[in-house]
Amino acid sequence: MCGIIGYVGRRASKPLLLQGLKRLEYRGYDSAGIALLEEGGLDYTRAVGPLDNLAAAAGPNGSTSSTGLGHTRWATHGGVTEANAHPLTACDDRKLAIVMNGIVENYRELREELLEKGHSYTSETDAETIVHLLEDAYDGDLVAAVRAVYAKLEGHFTFVVIHHDHPNHLVGVRHQTPMVVGVGDGENFLASNLAAFLSETRRVQFPDDGEVVSITPERVEIVDAVTGAAVERDIVEIDWDDDAAERSGYETFMLKEIYEQPEGVAETIGDRVRHGHLVLEGLGMTEDELKHLRRIVVVACGTSYHAGVVGRYAIEEWARVPVEPDVASEWIYRNPVIDPGTLVIGISQSGETRDTIQAMKLAREQGARTVAITNMMGSQITREVDSVLYTRTGLEVGVAASKTFTAQTALLFLIGLKLAQCRGTLPESEVEFILDEVYDLPEKMQRFLDGDHPIEEIAQRFHDRAFFLYLGRHIGLPVALEGALKLKEISYIPTEAYSAGEMKHGPIALLEEGTPVVVVATRIHVYDKIVSNIQETRARGAHVIAIATDGNEDIQHHADDVIYVPKSPAFLQAALAVLPLQLLAYRIARLRGLNVDQPRNLAKTVTVE
Repeated sequence: MCGIIGYVGRRASKPLLLQGLKRLEYRGYDSAGIALLEEGGLDYTRAVGPLDNLAAAAGPNGSTSSTGLGHTRWATHGGVTEANAHPLTACDDRKLAIVMNGIVENYRELREELLEKGHSYTSETDAETIVHLLEDAYDGDLVAAVRAVYAKLEGHFTFVVIHHDHPNHLVGVRHQTPMVVGVGDGENFLASNLAAFLSETRRVQFPDDGEVVSITPERVEIVDAVTGAAVERDIVEIDWDDDAAERSGYETFMLKEIYEQPEGVAETIGDRVRHGHLVLEGLGMTEDELKHLRRIVVVACGTSYHAGVVGRYAIEEWARVPVEPDVASEWIYRNPVIDPGTLVIGISQSGETRDTIQAMKLAREQGARTVAITNMMGSQITREVDSVLYTRTGLEVGVAASKTFTAQTALLFLIGLKLAQCRGTLPESEVEFILDEVYDLPEKMQRFLDGDHPIEEIAQRFHDRAFFLYLGRHIGLPVALEGALKLKEISYIPTEAYSAGEMKHGPIALLEEGTPVVVVATRIHVYDKIVSNIQETRARGAHVIAIATDGNEDIQHHADDVIYVPKSPAFLQAALAVLPLQLLAYRIARLRGLNVDQPRNLAKTVTVE
């Protein structure tokens, strides 16, 4: 989720880089840096913290360098330190540097090879491997070196390289993460988002995956990274205003973040899953410790709690260890029973949620092993636990969480599979199969988001209703809970969410003719039970909106409206079935004329009890 900007042209690059990074700060603000191509070699400034720190360290302009790179970092590999800030340099740090967004999944193997060759590393990052590979591959042709390195990398990434022997020249390549070209008059830009340069030019080119882009002040050349064949990309005129640019053209930050979920899940999975192999170093526990766990407690609040309930279903099924999800604000006052055989997992997007932090303190004091799942490196919760697993979704501006929920569930899936491996509760072949399916989740999420669905039509018909009921069973229950929370948060419509099997024990009394009932009805082993519950609601005149699995034509006989999501193994369906519920809540709220990014009475981070 890092931000990248590169400039070549006639003007001094330093102020343009700092200005561009300010527009990209939403993509990361752990640290930042710039590299300027000066006559005597590359000149670097790096700083930890917000961009104001970098601007202060860089000082007044002074430099006349017209070629440079900038980067603002969202830490994934390595702590928030100046040594880990980009641009990252090769062994000859005056010659060659890169900035990168994304993850290199095979960096461990590549790093070992490079160390054996005598390369010296100065950071803990996966990205530094790229610059050393470039140093090895370079023989005078920068494009050829980028192509050679691209062929060796696995993962999803964009990187841009600057070389002192190539003034007024930058080369970049993308693979499953964004890179755009800003085409100016006697100057050109490369960036991870066009917001970085939109104040300077509105003429844009969009390279595709596996394309190498070479820019000088007078030209932009694009070639296929594999074949070297020239590629033509049209120049597009962008008419967004500055606010729209920060939102990547989306009407709100929440909508942008909903559509960023495939990238956020891909980043979170990252190098943790490769070719059916699972690496979960951040868990901080030996295989023997994982094998002998007697119990897991998950404490969280709001959306994070719902992710924890998803985790309960998956972990108990795969690893056969009891899991108790609990609301942190209640758990801390319940005199909970925990011991050294208990693992307590605290989930907090911000890492600053007071109730969850207090719960983790209590668990640690009573001798439990503690692990935090958070999106924010260096946050308070990371200082109160034994170990940390980070989601990697970048900044979430919208108050109503979206992309952090799917990233948290993906990380809990990995924990469940790691436990299953250590405890021998699943055949290795099944673990590998599920890992491959987890790895494919971002593509399936993207396919849904790019597809055509009846969400707008449904929202138009029901946005003025006074009450909604959400139902689910098994893995569908936490999805229903999360969908209902989204509707309440941003549309202010009273909404109940229940286990479908519990509906007849009370909530069915709320139904009347035309009541919208949203049912998570993906293909799981209790699907027939869900169908029976749907029939019970329709018998009372309710209008059923079902979330179903692609190819399930049977559901059309039972529901009034159906929204389909891609097929996946039962537990993984949670990360897909939540997408239409987010979009439905979003469209209903917008039709009601509400500010979805800043719902009334809510704050993004709850730091009080």
